[in-house]
Amino acid sequence: MFAKQPELTYAEFLIYEHESLVKHEFVNGQAFAIAENDENHNLIVGNLVANIRPRSRGSGYRLFALDLKLTIASANNATYYPDVMVICDRTDNDPYVKQKPYLIVEVLSRSTAALDRREKLFNYQKLESLQEYVMVSQSEQKVELYRKDSDGGWLVQCLGVGESLDLRSIDLAIALSEIYEDVTL
Repeated sequence: MFAKQPELTYAEFLIYEHESLVKHEFVNGQAFAIAENDENHNLIVGNLVANIRPRSRGSGYRLFALDLKLTIASANNATYYPDVMVICDRTDNDPYVKQKPYLIVEVLSRSTAALDRREKLFNYQKLESLQEYVMVSQSEQKVELYRKDSDGGWLVQCLGVGESLDLRSIDLAIALSEIYEDVTL
């Protein structure tokens, strides 16, 4: 039987996380260690950054990958480490924690896919600033794009081999072949 971890306040979590050698996500007062990323995960994130970064220059938005926390106040301060995050609001200026992303991308693995599709999708959609949430499979050329519509609802589009990911939030299309360049599937 596992012993229940002590509950933390959000402020206690931030201190704990700052001192920890391992990254944790924070949900409902509990800190959960994040699994290590493998080669495919890192290649996909690198390919996304390589495609998004040139577009971000001079655009007024900032691109972050892997190691920056995102806190969702409306979800009881749930805190995650999105794989890729684009921030357009200059008032979102804490150097360690962001709260107003415009675009979030998560690379799915066997150990994180269910969490990314349920909990994170649900919590990310609570963010007023968020325009698009993208989930990228690392086991096949498959991308799921969730886009906020003009009524505040969410539309989903599934993409596969030979298609392009149209990121309207940052006015950029990326061929899936570029996202998966050098990735062994």
